[in-house]
Amino acid sequence: MSDPEGFRIAVLISGGGTNLQAIIDAIRAGSIPATITRVISNRPAAGGLDRAAQAGIATDVIDHRAFSSRAQYDAELAERLDALQPDLIVLAGFMRILGDDLVDRFSGRLINIHPSLLPAYRGLRTHERALEAGEHRHGCSVHYVIPELDAGPVIAQAAVAIEPGDTAETLARRVQAMEHRLYPEVVRWIAEGRVALDGDRVRRDGDYHPAPPCLTETAMDTS
Repeated sequence: MSDPEGFRIAVLISGGGTNLQAIIDAIRAGSIPATITRVISNRPAAGGLDRAAQAGIATDVIDHRAFSSRAQYDAELAERLDALQPDLIVLAGFMRILGDDLVDRFSGRLINIHPSLLPAYRGLRTHERALEAGEHRHGCSVHYVIPELDAGPVIAQAAVAIEPGDTAETLARRVQAMEHRLYPEVVRWIAEGRVALDGDRVRRDGDYHPAPPCLTETAMDTS
């Protein structure tokens, strides 16, 4: 993971880093032709920092509590990212809303995973809201980050069936298991040059498609 000449990834985290670990594991297995050059957290106690250290990945902590405004925090984060020159910035449980200037600065290089089948259930409490609405299907989406929250072009999704007796906790566990499959796959596509943001649309394998591919619990639909 130390080759500076390959596809360079920076990962932003706030918590335990399970999606970070899934990407680390995929890189180690040779599935993703890329290097994670830095893991950055806004929380000093984030468990994902330990995961990065165990994998030999350099880490930074930019504690948001040390800044008097969101703009000041974003300016420091942008400076650190500029120094890394990442080809891709992966938000993996990064629990801060990034300001418009930072998002625009790294447009086309910022991706996030959200626990719903976007455009449904943007924001928080997605599992509870899906259950309250009587949905039969739920999941997660990887999307490019734009200034509007959870509204960027969707690259790919993963779906699970909502089962009788599901709670927000049981549903969250199954969705997270799909996140761990979907996120490394999307990172691989981007690292291989198969996916890119073109204006406000996602270009995949050189073309545009009416709907993003959807990973299910049994198979990948790439139609």
